[in-house]
Amino acid sequence: MKSKWSLKTLLGSVNKDVETRLGIARHGIEHPTDKGDASEGIWLELLNVYLPKRYEARRAHVVDSRDEFSEQIDIVVHDRQYSPFVWSFGGVDVVPAESVYAVLEAKQVLNANNVEYAQGKVASVRRLHRTSLTIPTANGLVGPKPLHHILGGIVSLDSEWSPAMGQPLLDKLSTKDDGRIIDIGCVVSAGIFERTFDDTLVLSLGEHAGARFLLTLVAKLQEIATVPMMDVRAYAAWLGK
Repeated sequence: MKSKWSLKTLLGSVNKDVETRLGIARHGIEHPTDKGDASEGIWLELLNVYLPKRYEARRAHVVDSRDEFSEQIDIVVHDRQYSPFVWSFGGVDVVPAESVYAVLEAKQVLNANNVEYAQGKVASVRRLHRTSLTIPTANGLVGPKPLHHILGGIVSLDSEWSPAMGQPLLDKLSTKDDGRIIDIGCVVSAGIFERTFDDTLVLSLGEHAGARFLLTLVAKLQEIATVPMMDVRAYAAWLGK
């Protein structure tokens, strides 16, 4: 007997859940700060439930071993398998730059100002210094892993543009500044975009954008593979002798 399970239905239910909850946050919560916090929380929960356990998503600042800090980032996707945590207290978290795979900005709507804002947040992380040590293996030492490109993204429920994802969006995402490049984004009500290896922005319009974004993000994380072996002693040096 053919199974009645349906992958399309399962993935569609993930999308419907996130779209419904983001809609409640946007239209059912009055205070702007509470509205934003609720939306960020929905995205964080989605990622922490469905990303492989080697990754973790949280609102955080990012720090490097030279004592430089990023701005506060809505969603930092970072390594939890190989990288130590730097600091956590009262809901304020700081993670080391070497552990970061992706940084995302969560907004109610996509518009020109919010894209620029996200670009600035991404740049504040990419400018940080990252260490990479020689890796000991059973077969001897392996050279330091080249530093990966930290993914930058923006996620929202709706778009203020008409069409929601068209040339105005592509124009706004176009930049020659590598630090400000946005690689991936989602408008749950309209579709997703991603930047390919040849720097082409590809739009995927239509339903199930939230679930499509989740799977696309996972694919991009797979391409990065593992974070570099960070120099923990460079951080410990700030404690003094």
